[in-house]
Amino acid sequence: MVPYSDKYTNAPGISQTSFVTLPAVALGGPPHSGKSVLAYSLTQALRARDVPHYLLRAYPPDYEGDWFFAAEPETVRHLRLKGASSAAWLPLLQRDIAARHLPLLVDVGGLPTLEQETLLDACTHGVLLTPDAASRELWRERFERHGLALLADLRSDLHGANALAGSGAPLEGTLAGLERGRMAEGPAFEALVERLAALFNAAMPGLLRQHLLTAPAELAVDVTSLARQLGQDPRGWLPEALPAVLEYLPEHTPLALYGRGPNWLYAAVAAHAWPAAFYLFDVRCGWVQAPALPWGTPTEALRVAVQRGEIAVQLDFRLPESYLDLATAATLPIPPVTAPGLILNGKLPHWLWSALVRQYQHCAWLAVAYPQMGGAVIVRSAIEERPVGVCVALLQK
Repeated sequence: MVPYSDKYTNAPGISQTSFVTLPAVALGGPPHSGKSVLAYSLTQALRARDVPHYLLRAYPPDYEGDWFFAAEPETVRHLRLKGASSAAWLPLLQRDIAARHLPLLVDVGGLPTLEQETLLDACTHGVLLTPDAASRELWRERFERHGLALLADLRSDLHGANALAGSGAPLEGTLAGLERGRMAEGPAFEALVERLAALFNAAMPGLLRQHLLTAPAELAVDVTSLARQLGQDPRGWLPEALPAVLEYLPEHTPLALYGRGPNWLYAAVAAHAWPAAFYLFDVRCGWVQAPALPWGTPTEALRVAVQRGEIAVQLDFRLPESYLDLATAATLPIPPVTAPGLILNGKLPHWLWSALVRQYQHCAWLAVAYPQMGGAVIVRSAIEERPVGVCVALLQK
């Protein structure tokens, strides 16, 4: 067992700082140009280089994490939310981009309204991906109106060839074959990754240490360091690692979790810390505490459907507006449930997953949905037959 001084970053609670000068790079282009595939490919390539950043999809935001590209198409079709009113989410997103705590890649969608276009005011740089001269001119003018420094001006050609036409400022070239199920590649893509890595890394010296030092719990755990300590791939956590994680961390102790990790990891650690406080680092808000949710009849803001099966009850959560502000937590009642097993299903932010598992601690075992595996991962259990880290099937309507 590694001593605490080596296991953790000791982080006394002091006031946190918002790093609003960090770069935010907008990805612009018309619908069906391959922009979402490019965004996913960029974030994966940057993670492989250990470049801290966050990909924010803003059209409207709907917690479309990497599972959108990794999960089965039917799962994606079932979970994906679209069409939320920008009147509800736009002010929140404007605030969060402006007060970012990490460098951002911002996918603003292919058809932003003039109102939604104001998101670009909070960005610093832009990357164009367009299939023709008309859309290129439209998006270039849009970026210029909002004062974005153009990093790359790329052409999307589904059936063409990858090429780098110019390595100046901006980069110029062609990205070919940008369709779901494939990753961006080629010299223009590699040049863009290197340019983004240089931009983001230049803004990062001391940032990780500063974030950990401002954690509100004495024990602040860096998810990437934890993965490596336990022999896990930081970019590919596996549920079977959960027992080792929970053995490694102190139980019933205030904990702060930092870094990129799956929902079931955050949920399990939040339950492990109970009844002590649990904190997590949100790229939009900085350090936040998993809130206490009230019991009661669910409202429109967080819809809940109840399914009862032979071995468990399943709660299916849905966010009609696709963007949930932490400040509203006290107004999000959830239904009381008495069941030996409870499965929590939906597409939710990490802070809400963490709050839910702490609220339902009385159940003998708890599992949270993990779309990449087409099931749910058990994150807390008091019975041997349902051990932590095992995947169970979701109930089907």
